[in-house]
Amino acid sequence: MTEQRQPAAPNQQVGKYELLELLGRGTSGVVYRALDTASGRTVALKIIEPEVFKDPEFGAERHSQFLAEASLAGMLIHPHIVSILDAAAEHDSGYIAMELVTAGDLSQHTRQGTLLPVSDVLEIAFNCCSALDYTSRVGIIHCDIKPANIMIAGGTDVRITDFGAAVLRKSNVVRTAAMGSPHYMSPEQIAGKDLTLHSDMYSLGVVLYELLTGRLPFAADNLDELVRKILTEDPTPPSRLRPELSVQFDKVVLRALRKQPEQRFPGWADFAHELSEFSRRVPPEPEISAEEKLNALKQVGALAELSDAELGEIAASVHWSRAKAADVLVREGEPGSNFFLLAEGSAKVVRRERLLNLINAGEFFGEIPYVLGRPRRRHATVVATRGLLLAEFRPDALASLSAAVQLQLMRALAGNLVERLMLSNKRLTG
Repeated sequence: MTEQRQPAAPNQQVGKYELLELLGRGTSGVVYRALDTASGRTVALKIIEPEVFKDPEFGAERHSQFLAEASLAGMLIHPHIVSILDAAAEHDSGYIAMELVTAGDLSQHTRQGTLLPVSDVLEIAFNCCSALDYTSRVGIIHCDIKPANIMIAGGTDVRITDFGAAVLRKSNVVRTAAMGSPHYMSPEQIAGKDLTLHSDMYSLGVVLYELLTGRLPFAADNLDELVRKILTEDPTPPSRLRPELSVQFDKVVLRALRKQPEQRFPGWADFAHELSEFSRRVPPEPEISAEEKLNALKQVGALAELSDAELGEIAASVHWSRAKAADVLVREGEPGSNFFLLAEGSAKVVRRERLLNLINAGEFFGEIPYVLGRPRRRHATVVATRGLLLAEFRPDALASLSAAVQLQLMRALAGNLVERLMLSNKRLTG
C-alpha cells in the first residue's frame, strides 16, 4: 500500500480502492465508502493514518487493535458478523476493507422516542447470540460489544463489527475508557481479570437493557462512580422503565447482568433459548394490511398516475411502521440516506428546539440525501405530534423498482421539495 502522508480524501486511491465518500470518523480511523477497482465491489474502507499510531498515549494499543482486526480477514464467516474482505498494514498506517452496511448502527435506537418494538429487540439479541456463539467457538472474545458496534443491514438483520479490541483483554479500565465507552464493560473486564464468553454476554445484556428501556443500567457523572456502580449495584428492573415489559422478562435481562460470570447463562445457546421462549409470549405488533398501504400511497397526489400494480410495487419495497405522539422519527445531526412518507397522522420539524415546519399526511420528508444520491447528516429533528403511519424508503430497495416507477417517485419528491420551498418563501416575504 502506498504510504498516506496526507489525510485520505474522496477521489484518492488507497491500494486498489478508490475512495468515494466519507462515512464517518472515529478514534481509530476514518471510514469511507470505496470501490474495489479490481472486483467492482463497493466496500467500507477503514483507513488508519499515521497520526493514530503515533499518539503517545494510545498509539501502541490502537496499533494492536488494528493488527488484531486485520488478522481476521477472511476468517469470520457468519451471517451476523461484518465480513472483513481485505487488509494491509505497514508500520505506521494501514487499511481494512469490510462489507458495506448502510443502515447505521443500533445506537440510533437507544433513546426514548426511537426505541424498537420489543419483538424486534428480542430478535436482534437472538441474532447477536448466534454470532457470538460462533466467535467464542473459534476462540475469540469480542471485548467491545456495544450498540455502535452492531450494524443494521435491514430490519432485525444485524452485523457485529470491530473486533480490534479482542486482544486487549487486560487493559487498564481508565485507558480502555478513553478509547471507548466503559458503560458496556463487564465487572471482570473492569477488574482486569481473564475473560471468557461471559464478558461479552454481560455487554450484550447492557445493549439489550438499553434497547428496551432507552437507558443504561448504570450511569454516573464520573468514571470512578460508574465503576463502583457496575461492581456493586443492581440495575433497575427493565419492567419499571417500560411498562409493556413483563416482570418475568426482567429475569432474562438481569441474569445476563449478574456480577459473577458463573451466575450468567451457561452458554450462548442458553441465552438465545430464553430470548426465543420469551419472544413467543410478546404480543405481535398490529399488522399493516396491503390495502392500508395501497390506500396511503393513493393519497399522494404526485403518485396518482401510477396503477395499483405500480403502487403495490412501491408498497412492497418500503418499510412500514406505526409511531405514537412524541416519538422521534428523525434526529438532527444523525447520518442517513433513507427518506419517509407520512402516510397518516402529523409531525413537526424542529431545529435546535425551534419549530420549522409541520408535516401532514401524504407528505415526504428527509428526501434530500436520496435526491442528491449520497448520505447526509439530518439538518432537523422530526417528531410525531399524534399517532401515525410511516413509510420508510431505502435507496437500495428502491433500486429494484421499475424505471417508470422510479421516475414517478422522483417527480413526487421534486414536487414535494418545490412546495416546501414555495411555502418557506411565502413565509419570508409575507
